[in-house]
Amino acid sequence: MPTIDITTTQNVTIEYELAGPQDRFLAFFIDSIIIIALFILIFLVLLEVWVNNLEADGMMGHFFTFLPMTFFVGYHLLSEVIANGQSWGKKVAGIKVVRLDGEEPGWSDYLLRGVFHVVDTFLSFGILAGLLINSSAKKQRLGDMTANTVVIKIKFNKRFQLADILKINSIEEYEPTYLEVRKLREKDLLLIKSTIHRYHTYKNQAHTEVIDKLVDRIVKELDLDEKPTKKIEFLQTLIRDYIVLTR
Repeated sequence: MPTIDITTTQNVTIEYELAGPQDRFLAFFIDSIIIIALFILIFLVLLEVWVNNLEADGMMGHFFTFLPMTFFVGYHLLSEVIANGQSWGKKVAGIKVVRLDGEEPGWSDYLLRGVFHVVDTFLSFGILAGLLINSSAKKQRLGDMTANTVVIKIKFNKRFQLADILKINSIEEYEPTYLEVRKLREKDLLLIKSTIHRYHTYKNQAHTEVIDKLVDRIVKELDLDEKPTKKIEFLQTLIRDYIVLTR
C-alpha cells in the first residue's frame, strides 16, 4: 500500500499508510446513509410545520434546492471537527484526516474539505473524487489538495494472532516477567503489537523513535524500576505476559 512520511510538530517523521479508494468509498457510503436518514427525519419534522402553511410549496422548493447541499457539507464539517478528523463512516473504515505539515487540522481545513465535497462527490456523483484519489500520488481529492490534507489508515488488527497464543503452552509452563502489565488495557496491548509490526515492516529512524517513546511511556505507566535496554524484546514480553495473565 502507498505510504507517506509526515513530520510532526516535534520534528519526528512518521510513516503512515494512505487510505485506499476502497476504504474511502466505504466511509463515504456509511456517511451517505447517515446523511440521508437525518435528512429524511428533518424533512418529516419540517413537513409537519409546513402542512398548514399557504407558502408551503415555495418553502418546499427552497428546501429541496439548497438544504440538501448545505446539510451534506455541514455533516462532513461538523463530524470531522467533533471527532478529530473522523466522520462516523471514517471511524468504521479505520481512516482519518491529517495535515501534510504535521499540524492538527483546524476548522478552516475541514470547511475546505466539506465545501469541495460539493464538487468532488455531490455534483459529480463521486466520479471526480474517485478519479483523483486513484491517480494522485498522495491519494487526494480536490478538497484534500486545497486543505493540504491526506487521509490515512489507522485501523489495525484488533485481535491477537493465533500464533501469538500458541507460542505459550500454559500458565504453568510460562512465568510472566511483568505482573504489572495487568494495569494496561487490551487496546494498549493492541497498540504495542501494531507498533512492533510497523517497526519491523518499515525500518527507519521515525519508527525507532516511536518505539523509544512507547517504551518510556510504558515504563512510567507500569512504574518499573529501570528502563529495559532491549526494547523490542521488552514489548514482546509484555504481550506474552498479558495473554497469560488475562486469558
